[in-house]
Amino acid sequence: MTNASKTIIQDPPVIVKPAVGDEVLASIEPSTLEDSYVYVHCSFDNTNRDALIRIWKTTFLVDHASGAKSPLVHAENISIAPLWTVLPDNSIHNFILIFTALPKSCTSFDLVEQIPQPGGFFIKNIPRNATDVYHVQIV
Repeated sequence: MTNASKTIIQDPPVIVKPAVGDEVLASIEPSTLEDSYVYVHCSFDNTNRDALIRIWKTTFLVDHASGAKSPLVHAENISIAPLWTVLPDNSIHNFILIFTALPKSCTSFDLVEQIPQPGGFFIKNIPRNATDVYHVQIV
């Protein structure tokens, strides 16, 4: 008696998208369908001892042409004021800031942390790209 192996051929799965009715599509706010976000990956080189870092909710991306402000909607790996993030001595700290979409006409913008004290983040003249994902060095 011999053991012959059998090859089983399977067709690729068929993916069927459910239909969305016209009444549902008509009820969706058009701006929601085009909603997108801007991701700013930040790197902060901590050359100090016992350093603290945080971001304020009053942080915006400001379009150079129109002055339109895209507000901060989420932050990863950094505390929102009034809380602080403690940084290890002499380390590089990375965090991500997520903002609402910039105007479609925007070609360059600034990252501005508007706070009632000195020391807010300010990165000037960030050129717009097609992905709306950016990497900046905070100094």
